[in-house]
Amino acid sequence: MIRRAALVVALFSALPALAQIYSWKDKDGRIHYGDTPPPTGEINVIQRGPAPRPAPPAAAPEAATAGGEAKAEDPARAPTLTEREQAFRERRAAAAEAEAKAAEEAAREAERERFCEQARNQLAALESGQRVSRFNAAGERELLDDATRGAEAARLRQQIAEHCQ
Repeated sequence: MIRRAALVVALFSALPALAQIYSWKDKDGRIHYGDTPPPTGEINVIQRGPAPRPAPPAAAPEAATAGGEAKAEDPARAPTLTEREQAFRERRAAAAEAEAKAAEEAAREAERERFCEQARNQLAALESGQRVSRFNAAGERELLDDATRGAEAARLRQQIAEHCQ
């Protein structure tokens, strides 16, 4: 019972939203309000009802040229379902291509950042004065002497200057 009463109240409270409210002055100068306009006189619309749906545009007949080919498309003509689907597919393909290009660029940028961080860390290790070793072609560990350390630091500085600015 309570649910029905709540439903009825909700329905009746929504009805004024659908109606237009009019305001007008009578011959004595009093202002009146109502949901129906007066038969004569100046009317002011206070609240408008829902906007009516526009009628679909009438399709213009396509005229053919002397060769039997269709004329160039009329810009006022609404696109057909096939044309809209084709345009949608083209937009989707362009978006996928742009997304792939952006992902590739992001991966390239991440790789460059990783390289730069690694080069800076290696340069810091070389300049810190700590002992640095590397493995030679035979797989044996060898310590870097001062000349090799300086050459390696110069090479890393050049790479950082070229790629990390």
